Order: sequence, then C-alpha cells, then structure tokens
Amino acid sequence: MLGRLAIVPDLSGALWLPEERTLVVADLHLEKGSAYAARGVFLPPYDSTATLASLTAAILRHAPARVIALGDSFHDRGAETRISETDLATLRGLQAGRDWLWLTGNHDPQISRAMGGDTAETVSLAGVSLRHEPDAREAGFEIAGHLHPAAKVRMRGRALRRRCFALSPRRCVMPAMGAYAGGLNLCDDAFRPLLGASFSAHLLGDARLFRIDPRLLLPD
Repeated sequence: MLGRLAIVPDLSGALWLPEERTLVVADLHLEKGSAYAARGVFLPPYDSTATLASLTAAILRHAPARVIALGDSFHDRGAETRISETDLATLRGLQAGRDWLWLTGNHDPQISRAMGGDTAETVSLAGVSLRHEPDAREAGFEIAGHLHPAAKVRMRGRALRRRCFALSPRRCVMPAMGAYAGGLNLCDDAFRPLLGASFSAHLLGDARLFRIDPRLLLPD
C-alpha cells in the first residue's frame, strides 16, 4: 500500500494498481536507438519493438482499463517522426478500448495527439501524486520515474545488478521500462532525500521480484 492506494510491482517494471484497474509505466524512451544513430552512434534499432513487447506482456497480464506513462515515453521530440509504422500500429493496438494518459517528462515535454491518448503534467489517484520526476518537497504520497533505479547486490557469490523499484513508506520510484534506458544505482546520492532510511529495493529477477534490504545494496 502507498497511502490508500494498493500497488503491485510487476516483473516487467510496470506498477499495477488493482483497485484503479490502472497500469503505470515509466521511462519507455521509445526511439532512443534511432536518436543515437542520428548522432553517429549506431545501436541495433530494435529498442522500441522490445520495449513495446514488454509493455504488451504487462497489459495482457493485467487487462487494465487505463494506462498511465510517467514521462520520457519518447526519447526526444523527433521520436514521433522516427517510430516505425509497425511499432506505431502496436502502440495504437495497446491503446484501443482503454484510457491512455501520457505524463510529460524532460525528454518529451510535448506529445502530439498523433500518438493517441491524453497528456498531462501530473495526475492524482486516491491521494497519491503521479509525476515524471520525484519531488523531495512532496509532503504526501508519490509515484514517479525519471531516475531509473537499479540495485547491485551479491547473490550466491557473485555481484548482480538489475533494475528495481525503490519503495519507501511515502514514495515509489519506478524502474525504466525502455530497453536502452539503463539504471542509476540506488546508492547514488540522488536517492537520499527521496527515500530516507526506511526503504526497500524490489529487484527485477528473471522469473520473480526480489525484495532487498537496503543494508545489502552495493555501490557500483
């Protein structure tokens, strides 16, 4: 629970809100690969397809009535013109029959109507604020993305680093779902004013989530 809001972290990196029938995702960074290619850094151009496949699996698993994307859904302002017709058709298929809300982020401060759905800066559900960038001044409850949290731990004698949910009594910072999005170590100073001393990391494993005590977290 986050305040009055029931939350269920999903292995895909999405967050399921069963009482709201809402699936929340963060930092899809669609078309990051093509953005890098335009600058001469050539990555395999399949990140949007892979990211949408993860999103599709989460939607099929939970059948949400609403999807909320917490910003940086598109890697830059030109992503909408570079996304393939196939990936755009997949996105439109996912939007069909449900409400879809894009929250704006620092990478996508404007999202055109051509991408479907509605757009807002923030939204509130059951007294919980949803936004792109976590706000340390938030006195209530908050769900945000932006920081791409990742946890490094030692398991069975070897170090393992994976994306994770960072959960405190008042805040959930979500992992990035984008295939090329990367992650910021939870030991980084950026998380200290947001999470305090009482928090846990929910690491995305191969087949399930692992709840990690913060005392076991390792720096990079």
